[in-house]
Amino acid sequence: MAPRVVAADTPGVRPGKLKVFLGAAPGVGKTYRMLDEGRRRARRGTDVVVAYAECHARPHTEEKLDGLEILPRTQREYRGGTFSELDLDGVLARRPEVALVDELAHSNIPGGRNAKRWQDVEELLAAGIDVVTTVNVQHLESLNDVVEKITGVPQRETVPDEVVRRAHQIELVDMPAEALRRRMAHGNIYKPEKVDAALAHYFRVGNLTALRELALLWVAGRVDETLQKYRSEHGIGTVWETRERVVVALTGGPEGETLIRRAERIADRSSGGDLLAVHVARSDGLADASPAALAKQRELVEKLGGSYHSVVGDHVPTALLDFARAENATQLVLGTSRRSWLSRLVAPRGIGEDTVELSGDIDVHMVTHERAGRGRRLPVPGRQLPHVRRIAGPLAGLILPLLLTTVLTNTRGTLNLTSEALLFLVTVIGVACLGGVVSALLASLTASLLLNYYFIPPSDQFTITEANNALALAVFVVVAVTVAALVDRSLRLARRAARATAEAETLSSMAGNILRGDQAVSILLERTRETFGMESAELVPRADQEAEAVDGTEGLVKVPAGPDRVLVLRGRSLPSSEHRVLTAFAAHLAAALDHARLTEAAAEVEPVKAADRMRTALLAAVSHDLRTPLAAGRAAVSSLRSTDVDFSAEERDELLATADESLAKLNRLVDNLLDMSRLRAGALTLRLQPTAFADVLPPALDSLSPASVPIESQGLAEICDVLADPPLLERVIANLVINAVRHSPEHQQVLISASSLGSRVELRVIDRGPGLRPEDRDRIFVPFQRLGDDDNTTGLGLGLALSRGLAEAMGGTLTPEDTPGGGLTMVLSLRAAASEAVVEVAEPGAG
Repeated sequence: MAPRVVAADTPGVRPGKLKVFLGAAPGVGKTYRMLDEGRRRARRGTDVVVAYAECHARPHTEEKLDGLEILPRTQREYRGGTFSELDLDGVLARRPEVALVDELAHSNIPGGRNAKRWQDVEELLAAGIDVVTTVNVQHLESLNDVVEKITGVPQRETVPDEVVRRAHQIELVDMPAEALRRRMAHGNIYKPEKVDAALAHYFRVGNLTALRELALLWVAGRVDETLQKYRSEHGIGTVWETRERVVVALTGGPEGETLIRRAERIADRSSGGDLLAVHVARSDGLADASPAALAKQRELVEKLGGSYHSVVGDHVPTALLDFARAENATQLVLGTSRRSWLSRLVAPRGIGEDTVELSGDIDVHMVTHERAGRGRRLPVPGRQLPHVRRIAGPLAGLILPLLLTTVLTNTRGTLNLTSEALLFLVTVIGVACLGGVVSALLASLTASLLLNYYFIPPSDQFTITEANNALALAVFVVVAVTVAALVDRSLRLARRAARATAEAETLSSMAGNILRGDQAVSILLERTRETFGMESAELVPRADQEAEAVDGTEGLVKVPAGPDRVLVLRGRSLPSSEHRVLTAFAAHLAAALDHARLTEAAAEVEPVKAADRMRTALLAAVSHDLRTPLAAGRAAVSSLRSTDVDFSAEERDELLATADESLAKLNRLVDNLLDMSRLRAGALTLRLQPTAFADVLPPALDSLSPASVPIESQGLAEICDVLADPPLLERVIANLVINAVRHSPEHQQVLISASSLGSRVELRVIDRGPGLRPEDRDRIFVPFQRLGDDDNTTGLGLGLALSRGLAEAMGGTLTPEDTPGGGLTMVLSLRAAASEAVVEVAEPGAG
């Protein structure tokens, strides 16, 4: 269930502020802290009310209620019981300044307008009421599956992380595992009779330690988000070393894995350190960058628990450092240069040297690797010539022709005019390669004047007497300018090709996120922000139908993302060359939004499809299974009514028994179908009450046909009552026994036994049949599945599916286990009716 935003009741009303006491584990004292916070505010003159507080009969917690106004709760009838709930309308009518609302993840009893208490809290906040509430870390939606793996207890009540993240304040309530267990042993959390079961199950030291770590990491992440927001709002670009964040720069070269592992070891030295890998898609990218290698390195980064990022930048050191500062990174890992000695001779400074010079307060690690110094191609120029070449080109256009003239005048007579002209042409071409067209024009002009003055007769004057010399000079100028133009054009084409490669890498990274399933809009927005080096990126509703592509505000960029949304980026003005890529990103975001809508629509249609499949299977199955008992019963009754045959008393009893057995089968079949339909429709009404297995078993067995195998029970009379609906429990036991009898060999008894386990009671139906393969343990609970049966005369295959559905509806479980020595044991686990610790142990939430 996604968080929703509730509009304020009155325009202009300031939304209330939410404060959350987040418990690392049940029993750490969240409710106590909440009430203490309420008393503190009340002493300051704040209008505070207790809207809902669950003290669990703990004296020290109940003492904190003294002096606080307690609002009445609303009473709701549900399944034969009466439950008290938060009176939302009463709190809204009272309109206090602060409302204390316990157990944020609580599921409301049906009858109110909200299914969850966090939705009630959102209405209070929208009405301008501040709320102080509590929640345990195991009830956060993102940690639900993790907690279940650690503790073995599923959490049925959850609250979306975003609801808690939006809180104005989050305060962690924590306690060491041993201290919490001592509190438990002293009776400060549960009653004495519940302590042993709790300590042996949920409250083990390992469980509590793991929950503490989850809570600390989650709160640390929330604090980090707040810090990043503060730094962004205040324009703080310097690094605050709150915790280690190690950024490793990847080029797609073979040294990538070495750098990643080195960076991971650096991050591991600091507990809680983060690993971030970044690849700069640039206009002068390395020629040997491999998309396949980048994909493999990305997989390694994510396997090590890090995150992979791709950014766009023409100047690699600046792009790397901008990313590192935006992520508040403390260390940057680079590989030593792979350039050959010749490349170093042409351009002594590399990316590493520039990065170190610009790094400021970020530590830069230069890591050696086996590919260091083995060469890479010279960099392709970017959008314009480097600053040094733009200065050196014109100077060379003036100086080199002068130097060549000096050399040739000192060796006058050794070369003819043709050779001298060719030497000047080579000089001009060299200048063209160095400085482009402008430098080539300057060099050709200088060289032609020097060639004319010093070497074309008559010497030492600017005159040309022979037509051949004039033609040679003209060709000289044309060749020089042509070569310079071709060099400049090749540079521009290379620049465009490199830019296209960078754009393709960036879009490939975005497409990779979608192919891997990273389709959440928030994830794509974060990728967009990182890629373009912006401060923020968000999707906002389109104000009108004709949104401009680029807003005129400095540092604000807007791009349409679908028919009703606009992608808004803040931070810097983007050059026009990046708008095309940004438009593609916006198209990806629009596709993600469409995918989310389609997924939601498909989820709405899925129950209809499931119901249709159920009806199809039902019609296919009942065509035979209903006809068989009907035909047998009808034949028996018709025979009894016949006047043509005079039946003996024994024959008449046999026909009556056949009719009775057929009608019993028919009745059981129809009951199963109706109950399965009610379960699927959510319309099954339960009346849970204390029920004894010993009272339910006899009528369950009486409803069965005479069995070919003996049935024996053990320990049912000594076991405590369970919380169940007696008629439905009878149906569950009957179906389990029928299944066991059906698969048991003749003269091999079916055993029914019961035992207590903490706050639950387990009933075991044990047979000595062929048993089950591990892969079939879920299939046997699929409706209309007759696993292992060769004929269709044994029923619809609803018995086990219905039994599991009824067990779960009563708050229990039904699981198969192997019988020692061969066979199958069906374990029905239900809550003990006499234990109030059922909810606290199965779904810990009390604080």
